[in-house]
Amino acid sequence: MSAREPATPEEFAALAARIEDEVAELQLDAFGPPDALRLGLILVRRGTEGSFPIAIDIRRGEQILFHAALEGAQADNDVWIARKARSVERYGIPSLLLGTRPKIAGKRIENEGWFDQMSYAAHGGGFPVSVKGVGMVAVVTVSGLPQIDDHNLVVAGLREFVEEESR
Repeated sequence: MSAREPATPEEFAALAARIEDEVAELQLDAFGPPDALRLGLILVRRGTEGSFPIAIDIRRGEQILFHAALEGAQADNDVWIARKARSVERYGIPSLLLGTRPKIAGKRIENEGWFDQMSYAAHGGGFPVSVKGVGMVAVVTVSGLPQIDDHNLVVAGLREFVEEESR
């Protein structure tokens, strides 16, 4: 994996546009606890196949619907998951997009006085689970890889989930 981090405003703008397209694309017909289990297991399989040292989490508000730590994951991954998921819940967008948008203008959200880094993380890996006509109903988060790789793994898992649903 190991996607390269953007370095220029144009690259950050392209990444932001790609993430916005992913959000629009990955709208589900429905999502409940059995779906969280299926999505979680897709991510576990992908993580295991890649020997990724990750933790995976799917939550609906305060309710954890799925959580797994794969070989090599650390307790810090759970701290990152909580902060990334809180960011998605508060701002309604993927955590990578939250951190990417300010970089288009050469800024970092972490430098803004109002952004509480102890509670929120503007790093990739948190993604809203959205249902068509309803909006965000849950958050899926991966932690343990470089931030773009965390994000890409979640998106790949959601795409596989959507493909399975359409069969």
